[in-house]
Amino acid sequence: MDTPRLDGRTLALIGVALVTWSSAYAAIAYALPAFTPGEVAFARLGIGSLCFALWLLARRPPLPARRDWPQLAVLGVTGLTVYHMALNYAETRIASGTAAILISLVPAATAALSALWLRERLPARTLAGLGVALVGVVMVVLASGKQVKFEPMAALVLLSVAASAIYFVGQKPLFARSSVFGVTAFTFFAGTLGALPFATHLPQALAAAPWPRIGALLWLGFAPTFVGYIAWNVAIHRSSASQVSSFIYFSPPIAVLIGWFWLGERPGLLTLVGGAVTVGGVVLANMRRRPLAAPAALEPRPCGR
Repeated sequence: MDTPRLDGRTLALIGVALVTWSSAYAAIAYALPAFTPGEVAFARLGIGSLCFALWLLARRPPLPARRDWPQLAVLGVTGLTVYHMALNYAETRIASGTAAILISLVPAATAALSALWLRERLPARTLAGLGVALVGVVMVVLASGKQVKFEPMAALVLLSVAASAIYFVGQKPLFARSSVFGVTAFTFFAGTLGALPFATHLPQALAAAPWPRIGALLWLGFAPTFVGYIAWNVAIHRSSASQVSSFIYFSPPIAVLIGWFWLGERPGLLTLVGGAVTVGGVVLANMRRRPLAAPAALEPRPCGR
């Protein structure tokens, strides 16, 4: 059975998610000097949860059934609290290039978990495309001029990878019986509560922080969190989790382009080649095999074959 074709709306949703998520790196880096990693995680999830609450009040979509609440709580704490806390703390110690390479393992982890949990078939072309795209990501990161050095703190990023894969794949069955917005909102409520113990001094930090740092938190909570996660989850609802997650490989090249136009960081030849390899890998992973012409239309075939 072939994977579903990605239509224009699904690709647009993926694009919105990737662009907003890519902007999160700059927002996190700008906010961390004034806030702890736990405070950044709670503020981001809290602002996102507020947006979701207002959306639920305004649109009143169907809410998840009570029997799904425990699973939503586990997914929210795992995929949001654990993911953001681990990644934020890791980025205070390891090079951003190291984090980018490790986070790029999310598509492969999602694809493997989808095959085990959701029984999504992974054709050889998809596996080859994921491998090619990962090579392109490594080329982009190595060409960025950032030091790539692995150390024990990198294990926290691997924890983020696992948490993200569980979150993406675990929501997929729930989308079939609840609205995407309701499922996503409930996971954010649980994720915000999970991060609350790490932000007990956030009011004092907000009082002392300059407004531009607070503005970074506001942007982080609205664009990459509320808009980005909604767009991503709707795309997963419209397609397969493994197929959509392969587009995460586009995030590092997009971040390079943002740095080029925003910060004037001109990419080198290896960066451009790596970006092209990444694009080629994602295209390969999402190509559909053309169906063969039905033999019955050409000549009679014996019954029972």
